[in-house]
Amino acid sequence: MTLYKLRKTDEFSSVFTFRKRLYGEWLLVNIKPNQQELNRYGLVVPKKIAKLAVKRNYMKRVLRELLRNQPSSTTSGYDVVLQVRKTFQHADFQAVQRDLSVLLNKLKKPSTVS
Repeated sequence: MTLYKLRKTDEFSSVFTFRKRLYGEWLLVNIKPNQQELNRYGLVVPKKIAKLAVKRNYMKRVLRELLRNQPSSTTSGYDVVLQVRKTFQHADFQAVQRDLSVLLNKLKKPSTVS
């Protein structure tokens, strides 16, 4: 699956100001509908969560890979910003994967974003 990214600061800001959030144990998902037929993703790992850039980059790599391996959803048209809530490592991979799939499945339900 091709992963479409949010790149510009304005794109991230518009998702954050829309203020629709889904909370998981490991991740916080900010969502905003867009006018396209595809989902665009942005990843945020705050310095408060992981001080070292190496750890932040590892978490972003893991999240990108999990997003690529997600089955393609029938519902599309959202800008999604995934924000890490707590540090994870290789041992927590399965838990983060479950958390991400539960949060993305909530996107498929039309009642979550109105």
